[in-house]
Amino acid sequence: MSAEAADREAATSSRPCTPPQTSWFEFLLEEALLEQHLQKPSPDPPPVQLIVQFLEQASKPSVNEQNQVQPPPDNKRNRILKLLALKVAAHLKWDLDVLEKSLSVPVLNMLLNELLCISKVPPGTKHVDVDLSSLPPTTAMAILLYNRWAIRTIVQSSFPVKQVKPGPPQLNVMNQMQQEKELTENILKVLKEQAADSILVLEGALKLNKDLYVHTIRTLDLLAMEPGMVNGETESSTAGLKISAEEIQCQVCYDLGAIYFQQGSTNAAVHENAKEKFFKTKELIAKNGSSSLHFTIDEERLAGYCQACGVLTSSSDDASQQATPYSQIHSCMKSGNYQDLVKIFLEDNVTLSLPVQFRQSVLRELFQKAQQGNDALDEVCFKVCVCNTVCDVLQGRTIDIQFCQLFLKPSKEKIDFLLEVCSRSINLEDASEALKRKMAAFLKNLCLGLEDLQLVFMISSHELFIKLLKDDERKLLIDQMRKRSPRINLCTKPVTSFYDIPASASVNIGQLEHQLILSVDPWRIRQILIELHGMTSERQFWTISNKWEVPNVYGNVILGIKDSLTRDLVYILMAKGLHCCAIKDFVHAKQLFAACLELVTEFSPKLRQVMLNEMLLLDIYTHEAGAGVSGERPPSDLISRVRGYLEMRVPDIPLRQVIAEECVAFLLNWCENEYLTMQVPLPLVQTNPYVKLGQLLAATCKELPGPKESRRTAKDLWEVVVQICSVSNQHKRGNDGRVSLIKHRESTLGIMYSGVLLVHGNTFFFLQEPLVLTTILSLFVKLHNVREDIVNDIAAEHISIWPSSIPNLQSVDFEAVAVTVKELVSYALTINANNHFWLIIQADIYFATNQYSAALHYYLQAGAVCSDFFNKMVPPDVYTDQVIKRMIKCCSLLNCHTQVAILCQFLREVDYKTAFKALQEQNSHDAMDSYYEYIWDVTILEYLTYLHHKRGETDKRQIAIKAIGQTELNASNPEEVLQLAAQRRKKKFLQAMAKLYF
Repeated sequence: MSAEAADREAATSSRPCTPPQTSWFEFLLEEALLEQHLQKPSPDPPPVQLIVQFLEQASKPSVNEQNQVQPPPDNKRNRILKLLALKVAAHLKWDLDVLEKSLSVPVLNMLLNELLCISKVPPGTKHVDVDLSSLPPTTAMAILLYNRWAIRTIVQSSFPVKQVKPGPPQLNVMNQMQQEKELTENILKVLKEQAADSILVLEGALKLNKDLYVHTIRTLDLLAMEPGMVNGETESSTAGLKISAEEIQCQVCYDLGAIYFQQGSTNAAVHENAKEKFFKTKELIAKNGSSSLHFTIDEERLAGYCQACGVLTSSSDDASQQATPYSQIHSCMKSGNYQDLVKIFLEDNVTLSLPVQFRQSVLRELFQKAQQGNDALDEVCFKVCVCNTVCDVLQGRTIDIQFCQLFLKPSKEKIDFLLEVCSRSINLEDASEALKRKMAAFLKNLCLGLEDLQLVFMISSHELFIKLLKDDERKLLIDQMRKRSPRINLCTKPVTSFYDIPASASVNIGQLEHQLILSVDPWRIRQILIELHGMTSERQFWTISNKWEVPNVYGNVILGIKDSLTRDLVYILMAKGLHCCAIKDFVHAKQLFAACLELVTEFSPKLRQVMLNEMLLLDIYTHEAGAGVSGERPPSDLISRVRGYLEMRVPDIPLRQVIAEECVAFLLNWCENEYLTMQVPLPLVQTNPYVKLGQLLAATCKELPGPKESRRTAKDLWEVVVQICSVSNQHKRGNDGRVSLIKHRESTLGIMYSGVLLVHGNTFFFLQEPLVLTTILSLFVKLHNVREDIVNDIAAEHISIWPSSIPNLQSVDFEAVAVTVKELVSYALTINANNHFWLIIQADIYFATNQYSAALHYYLQAGAVCSDFFNKMVPPDVYTDQVIKRMIKCCSLLNCHTQVAILCQFLREVDYKTAFKALQEQNSHDAMDSYYEYIWDVTILEYLTYLHHKRGETDKRQIAIKAIGQTELNASNPEEVLQLAAQRRKKKFLQAMAKLYF
């Protein structure tokens, strides 16, 4: 007869045939359980929820005659209910996996405590003090079960739990859930306090070298019905379900490994213990087989644990280390050996053993380190990103956006590495046609996306590219490139270098044109043009690249040169010099301009002056990008040349508008106000609108701050800017589609853009001197504020110096003024991100456009930069009442009502009406009662106490009472103490707000 049949027979024979003298409830429950689940030939597992029902009934408190609640009585009814719960668990063979999935922590805690009780474990005895080897097998097994569950519960509680979406609120259900949550937290607290003891108990269990037994339905019946046999069969070595010693060790090792792994997050040495336990578990499963275990182990989870332990711990076995790329990568990241890290990724592009998610996580970690200021990691990020991208291409995944961002500025070194990765990631002899097509498409699209032809030829002439693309595919690619850049002959074979070109007509013209496009050496350009003109006299070689652009004012003069070779040479040198200047390659630009100047000096005084002007602009750019960044003043020679340019009166010289703008801005940036206001010739002011505007700006800045009667220049500047911003009959649109403030009239100021010297395409001229920027910014802010329909004014420094009205409001293009204000303040913050007045302007702009979260960000940033992150008091001219009221409105519209109440205290006169109204709101999106510690106004705290009492919110009322009861808020304290208490709370609140919105 089988054990299960014996259990059924014994349980059936021991069951009474007639109801006992106790209530029918116990009898019917026992009947239902045993008849339904033990009388069947192949009984299904009883529903675990029966345990919950039995234990709930058994733990119901009783009420005595005086209507006082008493603990559950220890009567026969309750004992039967507890026994039935234990029988259900016994039928499930005490499988903790099943019980934990279906029972809550409080219920399972009650169940296992009943098991300890029925197994004769003395209550109050510390399990760590008990010698397991001297206990009966079932008693020792009960202690092991309880301590295993304790450890598993602690580990499980450390995992994140997905919150279940609640249904319609029901008060009784919510109260029940809250009680269960509090009870679970209390039990977890006790289990964590006893965790060290539980670990010692389980470590002691590993030393037991004997089989143990767990209670079955039969042994539970014997204990319940015949207490006299406690020292008999139920304690013998054959009573209950046998659990072998190896199975016990397997389960205990796994549970100990899990708790050690969790503790390893704060103590790296513990990972070694976890590794030992997990590998021991693995050995025992391999030895005995997982099917022989009464208690199952998740082998996938065990494999994950083992892999993680192999990565997190160092191993003396070099071979095992080399066998796991995870451990190698972890070691490289930890030691900073990024060269080997890239090698691992390169090798894995062939084996493809690393999951794509792991590859991406390593790249994210590298990006985070690079963003923290480690610039050396930029190259490593690019190389790992390239490895990941090539891996994605070969596996048919889409290319990540990070690769596109890192490849916005390609270089020869980047292309070299990319081609190396592609070559090492695919074996053309063994690769399938599908893989070859994927790689070929990637390289082809890469060529089409590049603008630098030299980089395109690096790819198209590479051995891998030639092997992957067929002749007709390469021809099609060349045609596509020709359409994009006409008259350029692209060949897919490596191009002969310039020094290998013989001076003979047999050299291919296309190759020479290609060299002409790529070269920035004036001598090479001259030699190539001589070769080309020696081959043909019909071509105009300045037209072979559509990238060569020369301003029209210069082009008309250059194209008037009769000699074709000289014309081509001057045009190309000028175009290449301007291009190098645009990309800030000032060294090559200077070489090209110098060569062009030497050439034109021989035959054209007009072009000579043009080149001198361009070299002046180049020297300005060079100083601003070099020594000027550190604040070093420009040499006096450069300042003299700038003045000389502005005063120049040479007739018929083509002039670029940008040079005059740059010269005036240069003088303003380096505070040459004396020259602009006193020394500049009067005819120059009358004829050059940029000098006129620069003079007015310099004079206004020079007089700041000053008495009202000395601000006549401010009024003059105001009138000039209003005239510039006045709407004309026709607007001209820039490249971005926005309306430019260009005047189409004959006024000398009509050629100017708004925002002081805006260059072509509405790009800001780079004014950098703070006072100049502040002045022009305050002017445009004032102009924005005088609009009649404006609701929210923008604050600015020195705004009071400007007139407060405009005679003809309808003539001003306020839409363009608003755009100018936004762009001006954005540019100003790139010059100095810590200027609190500019930050307040930016915040006001966001406030006026209903972007309240962004507005709060900048209001807080303005306070932080002028108070050492609120460790000092924010100056009152920064956090004015207007700023505080706007912060209050932002918080109110973001539904952060507790923050509103706290900010109401910051006003010179506390706004109790707004504070009380905000506190009445129950739908608040902020931290609510956790902010009470930042309130120092006793009246607001008293109102909070009343409000929570009225709502029946006892816990929140206690928090408010605790806040109001602090001695430093006592009204009898000296004023200094009260102010210090308020300042300390202001500091903490603003720092908390900054962390929230930054």
